[in-house]
Amino acid sequence: MNHSKFVILLYLVLIKTSLAQNEDRKFEHVKGTDQGLEVFVSDGKYDIQFYTNHIVETTFIPKGEAVKGTSHAVILRPQEINIVPVITNNESVFYTNGLEVKIQHQPFQIFYSYKGNSVISEKAGYIKNDSLETIQFNLKKDEVLYGGGARALGMNRRGNRLQLYNKADYGYEIQSELMNFTLPIVMSSNKYMVHFDNAPIGFLDLDSKKDNTLNYETVSGRKTYQIIVGDTWYDIINNYTKLTGKQPMLPRWALGNFSSRFGYHSQQETEATISKFKDHSVPVDAIILDLYWFGKEIQGTMGNLEVFRDSFPDFEGMVSRLKGQGVKVITITEPFVLTTSKRWEEAVKEDVLAKDSIGNPYTYDFYFGNTGLIDIYKPKAEQWFWNIYKGLANMGIAGIWGDLGEPEVHPENLIHETGTADEVHNIYGHDWARLIHEGYARDFPNKRPFILMRAGYSGSQRYGLVPWSGDVNRTWGGLQSQPEIALQMGMQGLGYMHSDLGGFAGANLDDELYVRWLQYGVFQPIYRPHAQEEVPSEPVFRSHKALALAKEAIELRYKLLPYNYNLVYQNNQKGIPLMRPLFFEESDNIALYDYAETYLWGQDFLVSPILEANRQEQLVYFPKVSNWFDFYTDKKIKGGQTVSVKTNKHSIPTFVRAGAFITMAKPMQSTELYDANSLETHYYHDTSVKRSKRYIYNDDGKTANAFEKECYELLELKAEQKKAYLKIEFKAETGTKYETSIKQIELIIHNIEEAPKRIKVNGKKALGNWSVDTKILSIPVIWNTSEEKEIKIKLK
Repeated sequence: MNHSKFVILLYLVLIKTSLAQNEDRKFEHVKGTDQGLEVFVSDGKYDIQFYTNHIVETTFIPKGEAVKGTSHAVILRPQEINIVPVITNNESVFYTNGLEVKIQHQPFQIFYSYKGNSVISEKAGYIKNDSLETIQFNLKKDEVLYGGGARALGMNRRGNRLQLYNKADYGYEIQSELMNFTLPIVMSSNKYMVHFDNAPIGFLDLDSKKDNTLNYETVSGRKTYQIIVGDTWYDIINNYTKLTGKQPMLPRWALGNFSSRFGYHSQQETEATISKFKDHSVPVDAIILDLYWFGKEIQGTMGNLEVFRDSFPDFEGMVSRLKGQGVKVITITEPFVLTTSKRWEEAVKEDVLAKDSIGNPYTYDFYFGNTGLIDIYKPKAEQWFWNIYKGLANMGIAGIWGDLGEPEVHPENLIHETGTADEVHNIYGHDWARLIHEGYARDFPNKRPFILMRAGYSGSQRYGLVPWSGDVNRTWGGLQSQPEIALQMGMQGLGYMHSDLGGFAGANLDDELYVRWLQYGVFQPIYRPHAQEEVPSEPVFRSHKALALAKEAIELRYKLLPYNYNLVYQNNQKGIPLMRPLFFEESDNIALYDYAETYLWGQDFLVSPILEANRQEQLVYFPKVSNWFDFYTDKKIKGGQTVSVKTNKHSIPTFVRAGAFITMAKPMQSTELYDANSLETHYYHDTSVKRSKRYIYNDDGKTANAFEKECYELLELKAEQKKAYLKIEFKAETGTKYETSIKQIELIIHNIEEAPKRIKVNGKKALGNWSVDTKILSIPVIWNTSEEKEIKIKLK
């Protein structure tokens, strides 16, 4: 705060309103601090701290208590901002170039506004009950609420009291109130976010009593929350991920197809499966080994965490051979060490397990056997666990799968180094991901890790955590909940939420469901079919018809690699989710606030997955801000209307925004074979779009922090329509440690109604191919990215 510190003492009056704070809380005085202010009240003190003009944090400290702990979510440091106080007899208002905080003295209450518009206010504020501590806010009656992590409840979660306790829900379908990621986050249709910055378990009550009240309830911990605002939905998510951390870029291979099931029993089965992919020319980039890599049986072996040589006699050779075919190996791990496992005695001796009340390793029974739990909060346990991962990485393992990390069974009287089970339960998966992320940063600093985790917390994205939606049922109901779950998690910072494509639980052999799920998978973050082995999850083991259709979907996924990799870059830079709800396009369209059946994939794809059997037609809403083109037929559809679209077996309804550039790759069998210098760039021309600009990011796909290291190229694609001319421009920004290149680009311009009169490339006449049937104009372009390239087309 760049103004003199101040103290204001004021008289109190007894005025009560229905929106007022705890009536026993009396204002005493307020004092300025370097980053905000301290508000002294009769039962404690508020510390209010501005991080930026768009983020403010409030902590209540009851009398007789100290500030509890540090944040597990926040990494941003408060910035130097100008705070202007305006003090009157009954209120103290603090203005920034954005957020405003008003302290009403009589009766005491805190209000938050953004650029003069009301955002939210405390109601009863902090209250301590017999069993729970709560923080209570006022809601406006028309607000739609999102958040609380991964749930299947419908997009609008208002009216629910959501338990904050990470827990698996085996075989869920269209409704699941409690799942693996329970985040203490609320996002409002009024364009603000509240993040309750406290790790212990509790509840998030989104007006379940229908009295316009938001209530955060917890068993213990910090009384801290942040209010995050912005002008757009993208601004809010960007600000939140500034506060809690951006997701590192994934390795490019993570956008490819995964071969996965529960599970591959042997080295022979693993290699034979990949051979099957190769025989059918189905692209594949990774294979995931479930728990049979360390044991022959499901039960009794968890915690071995070393290669079971009876089944995998040449594990290292297998990994090397698969790598030679462009296929990475990922291994499952769990945080449980069974008393029957090979490492039990070592784990006890090294003192890496959580304890009981008298200091012995805490043991208990669950499905897999009698077990202890690795206490990742002990430095020596963290190092012990990391050494196992380091050994796997040295064997050539390219990715880590952390399963059961809620933890799946976590008795409340188990004690960790830093607190009770209930105090760390919701951050266990978060800190497990941190352990791996930091280990790679230390020991493999140039490598991008792949960290697949079933549970996490606010800010887990900064550790590269890739979440999935748990053990979804292999039914149409299971598929129907997936777009909602992914959209919600992307809004809460975890942009890579995805599902076990085809569904996980149950021996349901339904090829139509399987194909529709895999077609949806093309336009969601990670392409990973996975299921219990009674019915195969891999397309190469399904019917001839299902294989053919799945192969089409997978090949399209690979063709979209340049577009999709750019989404990875956007997420890394600004926190933008890969999947985006339609109300991001039309904030004034109330009907879209509870709509997840159609969504945006990146900026330019409108996707409407088929979520029911035998669907012959599908109703699709087209946002009014654009015209749209059918991705497969080029049929143009005017925005701002709902249209009944006929379906077909080969694809799900997919549309491209008018004015979009969609850059696509040539066919490949692995991302290892991706050629960034031989591309197709599709431009969707429409007279409604006079100017358009897009970017395509590229690097080597594997170096950690490539952008920060100046090892990248950023291609700028521009279109301008003026009178009878359409001008396309290519320009490249190249990092200082990245070489310029010669690119062969097939420029494909859609919706050209007549044969062009003339084409010039950098002022010289050039040839193109225009089709009277498709209305598509193709122009081959050789582009040296050290120079700009201009393609000028006379249309009439």
